[in-house]
Amino acid sequence: MSQPFVLPWASALWQRLVSQHQHSTLPHAILLSGHTGIGKSEFAQAFAHFLLCHHPSDGKPCGVCRSCELLSSSTHPDLVYLHPEDSGKPIKVDQIRELLNFLHTTAQQGGYRVVVMEPAESMNINAANALLKSLEEPGDNTLLLLVSHLPGQLMPTIRSRCQQITFPFPSREASVQWLIAELDQTPERANQLLSITQGAPLKAKALFQQDLLSLRATLMTQLGDLLKGRKTAVEVAEKLHKEDMLQLLEWIHSVLVDIVRLQADSGTECISNTDMLKMLNAVANRASASDVFNLLDQLQVERTSLLQRLNPNKQLLLETLLLSWVKLVR
Repeated sequence: MSQPFVLPWASALWQRLVSQHQHSTLPHAILLSGHTGIGKSEFAQAFAHFLLCHHPSDGKPCGVCRSCELLSSSTHPDLVYLHPEDSGKPIKVDQIRELLNFLHTTAQQGGYRVVVMEPAESMNINAANALLKSLEEPGDNTLLLLVSHLPGQLMPTIRSRCQQITFPFPSREASVQWLIAELDQTPERANQLLSITQGAPLKAKALFQQDLLSLRATLMTQLGDLLKGRKTAVEVAEKLHKEDMLQLLEWIHSVLVDIVRLQADSGTECISNTDMLKMLNAVANRASASDVFNLLDQLQVERTSLLQRLNPNKQLLLETLLLSWVKLVR
């Protein structure tokens, strides 16, 4: 397990929670919400590490005590990471029942017991109901850290039992400087990555490191080919439906938002996909605003069905959206 880290734009929040801990005023449950790709997960892991360390110093874990050694080897008995068992699936009630057993035991290292759940909104209704009682009475020296990208999808009764914290969104300058240091890239490259990811620096880093730029380039090429009649929606859907569908929809959404912005004032300052400006302008000049908004609504419906794990036919889903994309200019 790599050493968790706190990103510079979250330092004030870190000091706030450390102070709460030092004054014994930490809540028993924290809901940490915000945009994806800005450091919520890393922050939650780092704070769990801090709480479980036997000898923290200057608001940081010592890194050498027995507890820190267990954390480094991912074998700490008083820390539970709760995720969906399979990517894109819900957190199930059986997982919560196992968690309840953990919460009813004594901390083996004699300190805190910490649970990090992500994404918290992936709990199905039975799992959320099972968790409610523990959120009310989790026991002494226990912290449940719920990390959520879409807190509105959580049951109100879950939200009300947590201290709700909105994770800070970094400034453009802070993100650029961080990316330059992390990727050893130019400011121009860092800005391009941030534009594509709507300012989320960790998503920008992943875009670069995981070869997602190649997938994005493929999608953009296919969108252009569709407009020019070189490919059909069926062909493109067949090619792309096995890829990360939520990621593809996010990129298509950003393209549509750029078109809306161009139709509104023809300015390019707020455009995310600056490398696709020729295609964006072509669609903005030919499509009706109502058709673009209708497609945005259609895309959001499909995205919600994926997030709610309704298991739609992904190839058909993509094919339908791409047909609507072509109709924008016909």
